[in-house]
Amino acid sequence: MAFEIDFLPVGDSYGDAIVIRHGEDSAGYYLHVVDGGCTDTADTIVNHINRYYPGYHINHMVVTHADNDHVCGLIGVLKKYEVKHLWMNRPWLYAKETLQHFHGRFTLQGLIDDMKGRHPYLVELEALALEKGTQIHEVFQGASIGSFTVLAPARERYIGLIPDFEKTPTSYKNEAETQKYGLFKSLVEAAKNWLEEKWDVETLSSNPQPPTTASNESCVVQYATLEEGKSVLLTADVGPVGLNEAADYASMLGLARPTFVQMPHHGSRHNVTPEVLDRWLGPGKTQGIEVGTAFCSIGAKKSEYPRGQAKNAFIRRGYKVFVNRVSMISHFSGSGHPGLVALTPESFDYTVEAL
Repeated sequence: MAFEIDFLPVGDSYGDAIVIRHGEDSAGYYLHVVDGGCTDTADTIVNHINRYYPGYHINHMVVTHADNDHVCGLIGVLKKYEVKHLWMNRPWLYAKETLQHFHGRFTLQGLIDDMKGRHPYLVELEALALEKGTQIHEVFQGASIGSFTVLAPARERYIGLIPDFEKTPTSYKNEAETQKYGLFKSLVEAAKNWLEEKWDVETLSSNPQPPTTASNESCVVQYATLEEGKSVLLTADVGPVGLNEAADYASMLGLARPTFVQMPHHGSRHNVTPEVLDRWLGPGKTQGIEVGTAFCSIGAKKSEYPRGQAKNAFIRRGYKVFVNRVSMISHFSGSGHPGLVALTPESFDYTVEAL
């Protein structure tokens, strides 16, 4: 099976926009779009599809989580193309199951309305999909999205995270956590320093603090084998909890170690630990051994990403790291796109930012 996995530029800051084509000349090809960056990224995606995949419709469009730097651009894409299936989780659908976690001033309808008001771009995407006849699906562990299997989140864990989403009303628990980590962040910013790393000396934390957000831990994690011996793991902004949940499910299914991986959350050191990377990528390798490829989506003005500790962790486990700050990068099997030039992988950092 031939495939292209195209990571598109997302502007100056954060976001993901991924266009995947896979299939065969005899059976046809499929387009699978994962996230759409912010609003302006819609034009980037549309121009990319028009250039490389003219005449295609989008079989599957996936919203990995409810952050606007992953959702907003999809609205413009959905306006331009026929999309057969839209996969997204909408927090308000689970308001009845989470109502008890919020302050008593909320009725069920009041909580639904509040959640929708905090996610206007999801509401707009939903309305547009319904208007165009696109089928909307929940996206939980075990779902099949074309050739991809959803490894996380499990439905129960997703619903348990909703009260702690930044774009839901403040829950009883959330108020205390916000104050706690607000102080911690201030102390960290004041105490920045640098560490020395070696190939066999890893300083990546097993317990990153503060932890990544609940919204990030709700991310959809997708896995596919697009060609024999070549498997893909797409992680969006997921953190260690979601990655461990995905690894448990992958083990149950007997899935092979991925040969291509998306670095979570633009290469943040708060989203991976040595232990979870060992589960997915295997332990550290002898320097010079390469077993896979990792892509990292980074804004043009985010020069501090990917963080050195996270980048080094992938490299020492045998995964070359590539970034797409200002241009499209593509991982492919087959002929690929015309005019592509070989990329230069990121280098190992011997001095990394601590905390």
